[in-house]
Amino acid sequence: MKILPSALAAAALLFALPAAAQTAADPTSFATAKEVQAQLKTMLAEMKPGQGFAWKPLVRDGSNNAAIEIWKKPGKPAVHPDQAEYAIVLEGAGTLVSGGTMPDREIRNPTLVEGSRIDGGTTRTLAPGDVILVPAGVPHWFGITGERLVLLGIKLPKGQ
Repeated sequence: MKILPSALAAAALLFALPAAAQTAADPTSFATAKEVQAQLKTMLAEMKPGQGFAWKPLVRDGSNNAAIEIWKKPGKPAVHPDQAEYAIVLEGAGTLVSGGTMPDREIRNPTLVEGSRIDGGTTRTLAPGDVILVPAGVPHWFGITGERLVLLGIKLPKGQ
């Protein structure tokens, strides 16, 4: 039986692909607990008196990121039309109001619509370890109980 050189080359390539995939660089972005705490400490030190909110990416994958959010004052109720918002409470305490309707909407940019209040939303108390997933297009608002509310937040494209 005669094996054609091109068939042999194709077979070698097929067997080499899994090995190449195993040796490719790992695209995973990772932050240790120590790095999370260091970034939080730096962000707190950099906040100006009276500043109510700070946001800084912790890990990235292209345009996607997981960011630390520090809330010292509540912001306005918000809707992200094409992004779900996933968050884990890292420290502090607060309140989440979500759902219902948000009258008097004002478009701030393509990813953010703000309003003055939420009517008919559900109120939840937030504490460290709580996990939040607000679907795209759902009004939500974070209230702060105590000194601050710290979240690890991720925006996810609608439907993902």
